[in-house]
Amino acid sequence: MDVKRVISFAALALISYVLVLQWNEDYGSKPAAPASQTSVSAYSSPAGDELPTADITATAQSAELPATGTESTPTAAVKSRLISIKTDVLDVLVDTTGGDIIQVALPQYKATIDSDVSFVLLEQTSNRTYVAQSGLVGPNGPDAASSGRPVYAVEGAEFDLGAADTLNVDLSFTDAAGVKVIKRYSFTQGSYQIGLEYIVDNQSQQSWSANLFGQIKRDRSEDPAATTDMGMQSYLGPIFSTAENNYQKYDFDDIDDGAFKQRSADGWVAMVQHYFISAWIPAPGAEYTYSTREQNGNYIAGFVSPALTVAPGQQQSVKATFFAGPKDQEQLAAAQEDLQLTVDYGWLWWIASPLHSLLTWIHDLLGNWGLSIIAITILVKGALFKLNAKAFKSMANMRKFGPEMTRLKELYGDDRQKMSQEMMALYKKEKINPLGGCLPMVAQMPIFIALYWVLMESVELRQADFLYLADLSAKDPYFILPILMGVSMFIQQSLNPSPPDPMQAKIMKMLPIVFTFFFLWFPSGLTLYWVVNNILSIAQQYVINKQIEGDGKKEVKASS
Repeated sequence: MDVKRVISFAALALISYVLVLQWNEDYGSKPAAPASQTSVSAYSSPAGDELPTADITATAQSAELPATGTESTPTAAVKSRLISIKTDVLDVLVDTTGGDIIQVALPQYKATIDSDVSFVLLEQTSNRTYVAQSGLVGPNGPDAASSGRPVYAVEGAEFDLGAADTLNVDLSFTDAAGVKVIKRYSFTQGSYQIGLEYIVDNQSQQSWSANLFGQIKRDRSEDPAATTDMGMQSYLGPIFSTAENNYQKYDFDDIDDGAFKQRSADGWVAMVQHYFISAWIPAPGAEYTYSTREQNGNYIAGFVSPALTVAPGQQQSVKATFFAGPKDQEQLAAAQEDLQLTVDYGWLWWIASPLHSLLTWIHDLLGNWGLSIIAITILVKGALFKLNAKAFKSMANMRKFGPEMTRLKELYGDDRQKMSQEMMALYKKEKINPLGGCLPMVAQMPIFIALYWVLMESVELRQADFLYLADLSAKDPYFILPILMGVSMFIQQSLNPSPPDPMQAKIMKMLPIVFTFFFLWFPSGLTLYWVVNNILSIAQQYVINKQIEGDGKKEVKASS
């Protein structure tokens, strides 16, 4: 394939890509409605088959408890409504029927780069279902009553944390037996944690028992925070943390194949997507049942607690925490142990985690994520300087003996076996290691892959600007960085010896074009990293090549 044909194919591919972008803009799927436009009127309280059943074997005495007080006040006579709760980092809607969280918007994160509308994490619309549900099921649980889920009373329709440190919102319900249940949501300044506490005041004449459940219900709609372009995609789906396995993915396809169910002391259950997460974290110190199921086209992942038993005339409470926000590692670690693992770096986490800490530290100094990417690339390149130098020296030596290799190729081009023998003899005579340029590169690849995942998974890069780039997590709208990457790759190739095989040489010449094409879709922060890395590699190899050439000239003068 000649160069003209390669260029023609590349131009055709670029034109096709632009046409696809335009078609998608005109006719493609539209993003979900922003928070101010999201309709919640379509929300309906979950049917009984969407609620979990209490595991009555969780405690030895629970099977002996009387099933009294299960009839609740008829909910048809009480009108369901929505209440709004605002903090500096959360905008939450709660339905008084069941007290479920049916919408969470994040004011600190915008839906799009050119919009002032908050990013919506949880919502219930005609196009998308993603809600957090909780309640009390079991022998006397109001959510297990035959008349449907309880409708809570609340004083007020709008709550605002304002400048206060904390805010409690109480929803109350009293069943037919006189048992009063307060469902309390707690909010804290600057925190994405939402505290949940059920306070049960049993003023009936009999013992009362129920199990707390928390579950996340989501359909299989696309991740609104993920890029729709080519490239590696973040995991979308449930994750469980138990005593047996502190990080276990169980995606939607796994649920289709069979439900997950496991008992564990402590733990948590989360629903993750690119950059953002929601998670139920039950109170420590008890054994919980974690499970998944598919119901009515929705995928449900949650937990059920052991039975809470309240004697007549007594009051007891049970707690859990709901986290809804960005994959900010400090916030996640503060919420629960191992929750920060949802920032998934794969098997290279042990390299990626220190790199992320270093990147964050650099940003604290420089104040710009683009400059931080450049700085961390320079630091990583400096740490690998000697390893790179060894590889570049090997390639420079190969380049030095390029004419001799060309001569051998002309002499023995038709006899591959003889040519290989002569090449090996040359390598032995001149002490050239043909793999010397590859092995150091292979050794440092885990570091570069880990840094790639750090940049891919860092929510800090979302809508972070740099120079003409408005969003380092999105592709370069003008394709400047991908073109620079391709040019730098071409220059770097020109400093390396050409492969002796003609077909391999042609393939190598095509690589800059192929990589440029693929990098058109890559997040600009990642492309910036590759451009800077290539430029540093070019500078280092240029200096080493000049040193090798200078040493060769000295040897010639000395021999003459």
